[in-house]
Amino acid sequence: MSEQKQAQQHVVIVGAGMAGVQTAVALREQGFTGPVTLIGAESHQPYDRPPLSKAILLGKAEDSAFDVDFEDLGIELRLGLDVTGLRAADHEIDTEAGPVPYDVLVVATGAQPVTLPGTEGVPGVHLLRTLDDAVRLGPVLERRHAVVVVGAGWIGAEFATAAREAGCAVTVVEAADRPLAGALPVEVTTPMAEWYGAGGAELLTHARVDSVEPGAPGRVILADGRELSADAVVVGIGARPATDWLADSGIALDASGAVTADERLRTSLPDVYAVGDCASFPSARYGERLLVHHWDNALQGPRTVAATITGADSGPYDPVPYFWSEQFGRFVQYAGHHAAADELLWRGDPAGEAWSVLWLRAGMLVALLAVGRPRDLAQGRKLIETAAHVDPARAADPAVPLKAAVR
Repeated sequence: MSEQKQAQQHVVIVGAGMAGVQTAVALREQGFTGPVTLIGAESHQPYDRPPLSKAILLGKAEDSAFDVDFEDLGIELRLGLDVTGLRAADHEIDTEAGPVPYDVLVVATGAQPVTLPGTEGVPGVHLLRTLDDAVRLGPVLERRHAVVVVGAGWIGAEFATAAREAGCAVTVVEAADRPLAGALPVEVTTPMAEWYGAGGAELLTHARVDSVEPGAPGRVILADGRELSADAVVVGIGARPATDWLADSGIALDASGAVTADERLRTSLPDVYAVGDCASFPSARYGERLLVHHWDNALQGPRTVAATITGADSGPYDPVPYFWSEQFGRFVQYAGHHAAADELLWRGDPAGEAWSVLWLRAGMLVALLAVGRPRDLAQGRKLIETAAHVDPARAADPAVPLKAAVR
């Protein structure tokens, strides 16, 4: 794009989380000179989310605002503004404050937590997605209340960890037969289930919540009739793309509600891009469309969006997905995508403090989970990026560096 054309192009970014902020920053870093407007539904200065379930929740930090000087970068912030619709033919979005025209639109609205049916508006029931959520939950931990966590996924485990660290009595209720049932295979999650009890939290599996009755304390009533006393209930049963506002826009969405972006994160509508938790993209590396609800995707994708907008074109977006989680004294890292793997290898004893799991497809490393073995993760991530084949016997030996197991 010529500099003269850039100066006339108004880029509007909807969503002021990591993906939206990084898109605005990447545009400036790549020399875009036109006006950039960043719209956020929350009134807070744009902030990072991972500390919400850790430092902010435990009162170790007041906020996690991004260290970005928006004024210096010439980025207009419009905060506390809900976007309600998109009219692509008019190149306008609708907001509570009236229509906003755009030349280029970037959809970066992220994901919204799935609520527990029947608990909307019930006192004492919390989600953990926003800074306000974390602020509301802080006093619960300070008072060392009895907490019931619904959902033994990543966010449930992280909140349970923080609540135990604060001295709360914690019961985690999971409808499946094990934690992380939708994310990892049973042989991997079985040792992880032991972390709950060792960390002082009670894990109830095959346990569905029927209702929550408020009170001091309240009660969580399970489908089998069991009752749990709870001063607070924290729901962590997943998230879905925050794309309801696009319902009548004509934009292509998949069954999950994610915007179906192409390999350069362009949507089905002209001049509209989508990035982060709200968008799926085709992965040539894995041969399928990926929807990645993790921080690293929201950090990496904006560079592709900015490059496509400016005409720099950095090539197709096909990252090795990566995320981490801190739970019950362990640092857990994952890289890759294991859905199509045909072989699973252990490195180390899963009953121990540090171990890794490797997934291979036809001898090629496609994914890795590392618990307390950051070197495995660092080396394995590079091997996944280069589509390296490994020797299974050497790769399964925890004393052999992963990079030394390449065929």
